[in-house]
Amino acid sequence: MSDSVHLLIPFAHALSDGCAQALRGLALPNLEKLLARLSPGQRDAGDEWTLSMPHERVLARAAGLPVTEGLIPLAAWQVKQGGRDPGGEAWARITPCHWRVGRDHVAMDPPQQLQLEAAASQALLAAMKPYFEQDGIALDYDAPTQWLARGEIFRTLPAASLDRVAGRTIDPWMPRTPQAGTVRRLQQEMQMLLYTHEVNEERTRAGLLPVNSFWVSGTGALPPSAGAPPPGLQIAHELREAALLEDWRAWAAAWQQLDANECTRLHAELDRGQSVTLTLCGERAAQTWQGDSSGGMARRIGAAFGNFWNRTKALSALETL
Repeated sequence: MSDSVHLLIPFAHALSDGCAQALRGLALPNLEKLLARLSPGQRDAGDEWTLSMPHERVLARAAGLPVTEGLIPLAAWQVKQGGRDPGGEAWARITPCHWRVGRDHVAMDPPQQLQLEAAASQALLAAMKPYFEQDGIALDYDAPTQWLARGEIFRTLPAASLDRVAGRTIDPWMPRTPQAGTVRRLQQEMQMLLYTHEVNEERTRAGLLPVNSFWVSGTGALPPSAGAPPPGLQIAHELREAALLEDWRAWAAAWQQLDANECTRLHAELDRGQSVTLTLCGERAAQTWQGDSSGGMARRIGAAFGNFWNRTKALSALETL
């Protein structure tokens, strides 16, 4: 059993007026007390325009993956964690998605809005697979809204995280390096192929969004040194879906559940003498806090100083992410 616990919370904050409003009314008493018991550690500073998300960079460092902008090989790492050997090949995640075309922009709806079932996803993959194979790309099914691809094109192709693009205009995030020409051509070909595909015709009749394109992310090859994250690392995914859907009421409710459950558990781990690490991630940055039961007089005084000080500290920390 690990003698340390590291809780990683993606989407702890988002750059949205709706999120800011939700945060002002959000009560997180256990997080507030926890931050008063911990000391600030490493900060991953960036901005909202990096191709890779802060939580992806934190995970990459923990797993021994290269932290290269847009080239964190999360697909290859996922293959390895699933018990398969990714070898030295380059991999990527392929997300079937719906692009909403406006008069002056194209936006991607969050993939969960597709309500895509396994059979429909597999039928679409079967139709698209020969086109990818012509460009030396092998496609494998993994989940309804996530396929895995391998091909040399992905070895040096920087790609924006799906979490950057879902629910947003795609143009700022489209890959534009020379090797991206193949991907962009395939996206255009798939739009034509899928327009009249029987799966989409059935989906349209049922009032569901058609699948009309795909997104590439998690590109790169796995280095020999890559492994599993430390045993104590746990990732809380509860905030992600609500944040991508910009459902800030649901996001606030999920945060309150994390506060009641996970933050309370971290307090208990500290009381048992374990080393605790907490990393909160937003769209720009990730901030880590660390501590153990030995603490220090300043932290013990801070924990007891009062709710107002603790709340101000916690809100300020979230707003910087």
